[in-house]
Amino acid sequence: MINDAQLKVTGWREWLALPDLGIEAIKAKVDTGAKTSCLHAFHIEPFAKNGEDWLRIWVHPIQDDSTEHVCEAPILEQRAVTDSGGHTEVRYVIRTRVQVGFGNEAEEFSAEFTLTNRDTMKFRMLLGRQALNGRYLVNPEASYLQGKPA
Repeated sequence: MINDAQLKVTGWREWLALPDLGIEAIKAKVDTGAKTSCLHAFHIEPFAKNGEDWLRIWVHPIQDDSTEHVCEAPILEQRAVTDSGGHTEVRYVIRTRVQVGFGNEAEEFSAEFTLTNRDTMKFRMLLGRQALNGRYLVNPEASYLQGKPA
């Protein structure tokens, strides 16, 4: 078991990157109430690549910016997810690297993400407790403790 002194502290919101998806910066809510992390995808298109099931994913990485980013990832699975409002939907799940921090202090790890349209939400991404477990403590009074992109 890791003791609290070995864990980094993160704020309730942080700038992150998703290097495998080519997303250099995305503002995320660090959400201990969410089991799995979640990424905004306003359009998803399944396709086959080398005999495997993949997704083409359209993302608006920055809130209130219509810039589209298109990326691809293999499908891990589909699962039913219940959101904070009690609504259940079947979502695609992918696994990708997450980069927390920028520059020499950056840390990377792999995490599962469900994909859903978050156009009406304040944050394009949630970093859930499975990704936080064993890595971070969350200070609910702080923001951007891991730095901001250049």
